[in-house]
Amino acid sequence: MNVQRWITRREPNWKRLDGLLQQVEKKGIKSLSAREIEDLASLYRSVSADLARARTNKIGNILIQDLQKLTSRAYNQIYQGSQRQEWQQVKEFYLWEFPKVVRETWKYTAIATGIFGLMAIIAWWYGWRDPVFIDITVPAHLIKKVQEDRELWMGSIVGLEPLASSNITINNLSVSFGAISGGITAGLYTIFIMAYNGLSIGAVATLVAKNNLAYPFWAFVLPHGSLELPAIFLAGGAGLLIGKAMIFPGKYRRIDALKKNSIKAAQLLFGIIPMLIVAGTIEGFFSPNPLIPNPIKYLAGIGLFCLLVLYCSRQKISNHEQSKFS
Repeated sequence: MNVQRWITRREPNWKRLDGLLQQVEKKGIKSLSAREIEDLASLYRSVSADLARARTNKIGNILIQDLQKLTSRAYNQIYQGSQRQEWQQVKEFYLWEFPKVVRETWKYTAIATGIFGLMAIIAWWYGWRDPVFIDITVPAHLIKKVQEDRELWMGSIVGLEPLASSNITINNLSVSFGAISGGITAGLYTIFIMAYNGLSIGAVATLVAKNNLAYPFWAFVLPHGSLELPAIFLAGGAGLLIGKAMIFPGKYRRIDALKKNSIKAAQLLFGIIPMLIVAGTIEGFFSPNPLIPNPIKYLAGIGLFCLLVLYCSRQKISNHEQSKFS
């Protein structure tokens, strides 16, 4: 093997890889074109082979060390850099993309919210006029607790906060998953879930109101409900999105409309998961805590809901728009 000739032939690749790496290290992987990214990966494999050959033929320690540093830098940018890029994409999604999807799909969320609210009003109306309705729609042990003991049932959570929080989160996630996946039934199961949960909330709210426990009840519900209920409404909207694509694909083929709306539904799902985790934590640890005054709980719930509205209103300013203000 003619070492000098081999070095002369391979050196342009080493310099090319070093130049690409310097650009990535200064400006990030996004500064490279698609072709340059392909070259970076190809050159990394090529230089790694050169390093192995240099070691096998014992072509000088200095050259081996230089090639080793070059391949290490390339490895960090290609593999660890891609991991950083993935985390950056997650950050971008929660900062900007999720609020954008929420705004784009607000009509479907509004319909899901309307179904829930309508059934809650119906339950409220019937609950005040017909005591049998409450007996049918509310579990017997809750009725006994409220009517006979004249107290709410949330005290049972105290002392079991971690277990209660995890169970609550799992339950809320299952309801949301059901609402979204219900879209494959042309949205019928989604509508059922929204209607059933609205009916249940309305009946329970009527029960506590008739027994003068509405103030502490809503003090319990509002802190976590300010995130939990919007998350479930968003899940309902996602299910209706899928259902709409199945029944009314519009200008798209049905399969294309289903793919398009399913992507938005999946984005909504990824967005509401953190909301439900936070809501479950609040419901397990904060909402039932007897040491926290009810006015503080009301303020916390209202504050969280306002922050949620502000978050969903966030819009990313494009470079073109930034240039107009500069």
